[in-house]
Amino acid sequence: MLKVGIIGCGAIGTEISKAIDGLDLTNINLCAIYDRSYDDCLILLNKLKLIKPRILEVREMVKEVDFIIECASIGAVYEVIPDALNADCDVMILSIGALQNTEFLNKISNLAIKRNCKIYLPSGAIAGIDGLKSASSGEINYVTLITEKPPSGLKGAPFIIENNIDLNNITKRTVLFEGTAFNAIKSFPANVNISAIISLVGIGFEKTRVTVIANPMIKENMHTLTVFGDFGKFTTKIENVPSPLNPKTSRMSAMSAIALLKNITNPFQIGT
Repeated sequence: MLKVGIIGCGAIGTEISKAIDGLDLTNINLCAIYDRSYDDCLILLNKLKLIKPRILEVREMVKEVDFIIECASIGAVYEVIPDALNADCDVMILSIGALQNTEFLNKISNLAIKRNCKIYLPSGAIAGIDGLKSASSGEINYVTLITEKPPSGLKGAPFIIENNIDLNNITKRTVLFEGTAFNAIKSFPANVNISAIISLVGIGFEKTRVTVIANPMIKENMHTLTVFGDFGKFTTKIENVPSPLNPKTSRMSAMSAIALLKNITNPFQIGT
């Protein structure tokens, strides 16, 4: 039985918890949850029927569980993951944008090796990670990501605030950003998290190109990934339904984490 603790009781943490509560995830016991908002912890607990995890701060949680799932924020990754690894817990990171910090990435990689732990990164709201992983065995010439969202899904992004963009005034499909994945994550940390997993698997944060588009004519979060290398070329496109709890993220993000949990406890390991 895998003893799990969840950091972050927002949209993704709630969906993962409900999947465990609904017995969709066998051989997993949700022992503890934590969020900086105690009220959010209580709201999540009230949504669970069969299980009642304890509310524990990280320093207590790592003593009680085998596996920590971070689904809170980039800041939480920096605070939580080293402590979890030092306590010999495996971890799953959903705020993957934190890993563009090379010094931190090397720190937790070395720590995981030292403590014989695993760091799991779910694919998130993108299709094509298996293909990209395979392609990275050879030479990749370029990787591009086009992210297209309703304007409301970009609310609060640093890029929007710094450039005084009124999202309510966007009446047609508008390109807001074109640049590297490194800069995209800084500009839209809650919107283009998938560019981080693409960069880590592929050709890096500085070489991966990202375009962010606001489109008032759509309701879905759309992502188009194009990869060209010595294997050939492929393009994947996904149209994600936004999370009903948080329009900034896609429902697929939580589903990806749930699928990874299933895979961890499954003797059959399918996919690249």
